[in-house]
This record gives sequence, structure tokens and C-alpha cells, in this order.
Amino acid sequence: MEAALLAAFMIAANLLAILLFHPQFTAVHVLPSELARRALMGLAMGLTCVMLVYSPFGRRSGAHMNPAFTLALWSLAKVRGRDAAGYIAAQFIGGAAGVAAMDAAARQYLSHAHVNHVATLPSAGICTAWIAELVMSALLMTVVLLLATSDRTMRYAGIAAGVLVGLFITFEAPISGMSLNPARSLASALFAGDCHGLWIYFTAPPIGMLLVAASFRAASKEHARTL
Repeated sequence: MEAALLAAFMIAANLLAILLFHPQFTAVHVLPSELARRALMGLAMGLTCVMLVYSPFGRRSGAHMNPAFTLALWSLAKVRGRDAAGYIAAQFIGGAAGVAAMDAAARQYLSHAHVNHVATLPSAGICTAWIAELVMSALLMTVVLLLATSDRTMRYAGIAAGVLVGLFITFEAPISGMSLNPARSLASALFAGDCHGLWIYFTAPPIGMLLVAASFRAASKEHARTL
């Protein structure tokens, strides 16, 4: 289920990138503003994220879809080590399978420089991109954990995640490509043939999410100690 979820996410991302950014399609001419097209991309991918989270597969697996997120939940003892390893393996397989399926169906469009298999690249520089990925990952993890602390708000965690994904794509993508996800970045890099800065997406998102998880764990212990 985790593999299928990330595969679906990557298929949607590649298809939307073709429709919105390939010069052969209407969107480029109707909406010459790249910001406007990124906003549409963000809206569509945010909705895709929400739909996957609340889909039967998402409800059953927890809809991690991200090795960094799985690691953070493992550090909070929300996922057993063996299960976390299985989730992470499935996420990498699913991400690659999704891009592979789109590459087989539409390679001539995906290979265009304006699409590039939706590869995440540090366009604003290595350090800036790394910091941006760290901050976004920490913010996403903070919002999800805050909502997950209450039964009343837990149901909205997927919606909040989708909103953040949409905003990040709209405004942050020109800085780091907006990854948050090692499996997502590796899948695109493999087919784009460009691993430039790939280490950013293997380090910043896990560190950001693990730092937030550690903070929540420390806060929970302190709260328990004061009761």
C-alpha cells in the first residue's frame, strides 16, 4: 500500500508537470506566469496528497509515503523497527515505479528541460536549498504531530499536510525543487539522470523531522514528570 501510494503521487506529479510546464501544451501559453502555473501545480498536488491520505490504502497504512516521516514516527515508538524498514523499502520502490511508468508512457515529454521528470534540484544554491528543505520538513512534522495529539484534530492532519504541500510547491519550489522526501527525489533523479545535490534530500528532511520528533518526545517526558 505504501508503494502504491507514492507511485500514484509520482504519476500525478509527472503528469501535471507535463500539462503545466511542457511548451507543447496549452497551459504555458494561456498562463505565461510560472508562479501561476506553480500555484495550479501546488493546488493539484495538495489535493492529490489529501486524497491519498484519506483513501482506503492511506487509512490502512497510515499514508507515510516518505522515509523521513517513517523514521520520525519510529523514533517516537509509533512504528516498530521491522515495520519501518518495510515501509521505507516500499516507499523507494513505489516512487521509482511511479516515475518508471510515466517514463515508459511519455518519455518524450518528461525528458524536456522544463519537466525533467520533476527532478528536485537546488536552484538557489546548496546551502539555501538544504536549509529550506530542513525548515519545510520540520514545519510539516510539527503541524502533523500537533494535530495528532488530539482525537478531535487528528482527522485534519491529512488536510493540513496537503495544504502545506500545495504552498511549498507554489512558493518554495524555485529554491530546492520542494522535495521533503528522499524516495521522491531519488525516483526522479534516476530517470532524469541528474543526481546533483541528491544528498540534500537524503539529509535535510530526515534531520528536520527527527529534530521535531525529538522535541515532542522531550516535551512529553517533561509533561509526564510534572503530573
